[in-house]
Amino acid sequence: MNQKAQDKATAPVVLITGGARRVGATIVRHLHAQGLCIALHYRSSSLEARRLQEELQRRRPNSVLLLQAELLAVNKLEHMVQTVIDVWGRLDVLINNASSFYPTSIGKTTEQDWDDLLGTNLKAPFFLAQAAAPHLRKQQGCVINLADIHAERPLKNHPVYSIAKAGLIMATKALARELGPQVRVNAIAPGAILWPENEMDDLAKQRIIANTALKRHGEPMDIARTVWFLIHEASYITGQIIAVDGGRTLGNP
Repeated sequence: MNQKAQDKATAPVVLITGGARRVGATIVRHLHAQGLCIALHYRSSSLEARRLQEELQRRRPNSVLLLQAELLAVNKLEHMVQTVIDVWGRLDVLINNASSFYPTSIGKTTEQDWDDLLGTNLKAPFFLAQAAAPHLRKQQGCVINLADIHAERPLKNHPVYSIAKAGLIMATKALARELGPQVRVNAIAPGAILWPENEMDDLAKQRIIANTALKRHGEPMDIARTVWFLIHEASYITGQIIAVDGGRTLGNP
């Protein structure tokens, strides 16, 4: 992107972490279609990020900025936010979407596992929100965290991930109190939207669907539409966790 091509953005600007693939990419496409400018963070998915940028900028030039960063390097997060300000002069929305997810069975969990899962799912979102807060206040903006229904109903063999997402839910509530009244902070807790990239057998998938009130899995657009609702329609909602799970939390874990 030509950083001199657009000194100030007249459209709202959203910074989303982990936005190159899967649910993140769907959120990016949906928000871009609503007219927002996108600061798209990725860690290692450079090919997917560049393809998505090219796709969207064919529709609207100079509307997608790519930001490569390792979110565990907390001292780099302020620079990432400042890059968005340098390019567009504003930041309206922060979406903490990036996540690490893998099993950590008791007896085999390492300190590195703990640092990675807590770092990506909790530490980075908190410090990125802290870095973004002054700019979000200026725009009466919002923060949206991607949590998980397993923050309150721990997933078997994933204790550290579940702990991290539980922390993110409390961070959402605490930040809503700290950043109000200028900035709203909410979270979305997805259920079965996309199956994990690591192997999951058909029987496990069938059990999940059987314990979901709507008897089906969701789609990434279910999350993207909820994100847009929280940005555009929810001016009196803050500190809340919206479960987008088809009623799965009504049944068995």
